This record gives sequence, structure tokens and C-alpha cells, in this order.
Amino acid sequence: MNAEPACDYPEIGPEAYAGWRASEIGAITERLESRLILDLVGDVKGRKVLDVGCGDGAFAVELAKRGAIVTGIDASAAMIEAAKDRATEARIDVAFQVGAAEHLPFPPERFDIVTAVTILCFVDDAHPVFREIARVLRPGGRLVIGELGKWSTWAAVRRVRAWLGSRLWRIAHFRRAGELRSLAEQAGLKAETVRGAIFYPRWNMAARLISPLDPLVGRHTTIGAAFVALSASKIGPAVKR
Repeated sequence: MNAEPACDYPEIGPEAYAGWRASEIGAITERLESRLILDLVGDVKGRKVLDVGCGDGAFAVELAKRGAIVTGIDASAAMIEAAKDRATEARIDVAFQVGAAEHLPFPPERFDIVTAVTILCFVDDAHPVFREIARVLRPGGRLVIGELGKWSTWAAVRRVRAWLGSRLWRIAHFRRAGELRSLAEQAGLKAETVRGAIFYPRWNMAARLISPLDPLVGRHTTIGAAFVALSASKIGPAVKR
């Protein structure tokens, strides 16, 4: 792990999340990313779902609204408090707790589905995270993970910001689709579908004009995608519940 946990950076605290969603490009971008992850997750009704790196709980609450039995975990206590407030306001039952992705506080084969969105950006060694996810997944269960793409205009701008002194982006890691596949397979998971999203630059007009075509492009390539998502399954027969 990084010497300074990413959750200590105000750029990715609850207020920053809220501000991002309140912006036009933030709302468009988050909608596309969430739609992609939900598409890969599929039907969650009655399924036990773990949302790793749940942040302020927006995605976990959406999963619960769709009928999932959701647990959310995040390294940031501030994020977990914000997530609990969100669930309470929505009158949705989600179990949130503070915890690290590298040491998930759950017994083996606990969950049917694990989701993880942009949690590897600030992790030096992603292998323990994938091993822990594989451990808590039931045989036949599925991981859906979304990460910041390595080859995009967004990543290029973030690298420039790192060179200009941004502490946050100096420690960041961007992932290729092939790297996500390899990490999943080394953890004993079977990589299945890889898709891209966010093919427009960080500019309101571009997001407005190009976003309607984004899902179509993402089905065919991850080149130029600022967001890359992978679905993988745990090898073995599904356990009857």
C-alpha cells in the first residue's frame, strides 16, 4: 500500500464526490460508468453483494434498490459515515463498515457478487486485493471491477497534474484491460467480459455530444477509454443457497 492512504486526500472525500456529481460532466460520466458496471453485474435480486471501496455508498444503495443484499466496505471512516447517511435517507438497508480491500473481514465464499469501482488507482500491489476478492466469492460467483484506463486523455491530464505537483495523482496507477485480465486470472478467476467507457475528453461540450455513442464504442474497444471494466467468475460449480 501507499505510505499515505488515498482516503486521507481531500480530493476524493465525500464533499469532492458530491461536487463531482453536481457538475454536468460529472453527472454524465458517473451515469455511464454506473450503467456499464450494472450491465456487467446483471440481475442482483436476492444476491449477496459486496461493494469493495464503496465510497459514499451511491452504488451500494443502487444495488440494494435493485433487490440485492448489500455490504459496503471502504478504508475511509468519513466515506462510510456518508454512505450510512445516504442509506438512511433513502430508507435502504445496507451494511456498511470500515475495512481494507487487502484484508476483507469476511469468511471465505460469503458473497455471490463482488463489485469494486476505482479502488486500484491508489494501490501499489493489486494482487492481494484480487486474492481477497476471490477468497470471499462463492464458486460460480462474479467479480465486476471498474478502473481508470491507462491510455486516455483523462489519464494524460492526470499525469501532467502529477508532474505539476499533485500529491494525489503522483501516487495514482492507471490500468490496461490486459492487466485487469491478468490480475483476475492469477487470483484464480476466469476473466470474461472487458468493456470501456468515457471516450470523450474532460470537457462539458464533448461529454454532451459524444456520451450517447459511448456504450456502443465501449462494446468494441477499450482504446482511449478513461474507464475500463472487467467481469470475471470464480471457477467451480455454483453453491446452492
